[in-house]
Amino acid sequence: MAAGGGEEFVYRISTAEEWETLQKDGSVYGGDLDKSSGFIHLSSLHQVKPTLQNFFSNVKVDLYLLQIDAKKLGDGLIYEVVDGSNSFPHFYGPSRSFVPLPLDAVTKAEKLSVSDGQFSCSLLS
Repeated sequence: MAAGGGEEFVYRISTAEEWETLQKDGSVYGGDLDKSSGFIHLSSLHQVKPTLQNFFSNVKVDLYLLQIDAKKLGDGLIYEVVDGSNSFPHFYGPSRSFVPLPLDAVTKAEKLSVSDGQFSCSLLS
């Protein structure tokens, strides 16, 4: 099992629809990729921009960046090496049971703006 990254915050790139569901229901299971993976895909702050460029550059919906208190995810947050070098935070929940991301772990949410293919918000500046 990979050791924790030790960061205070991890980040979720969220669609507007997912963010609305999270606020309404108090938790969310993420999107199709999360459900098929059995965990919620998260990023460390320095991984957010490359992840946006690699996976969200053609997404035509509003995106939000959610700042999440890593401590509130407890030992359900596991750092795993994804492509041989990058260790990404994944939220499984207790005993890898795949629980939804809880709203009370979200400390900030900001709408991402896109200009010339570059994503920005104050969390990224």
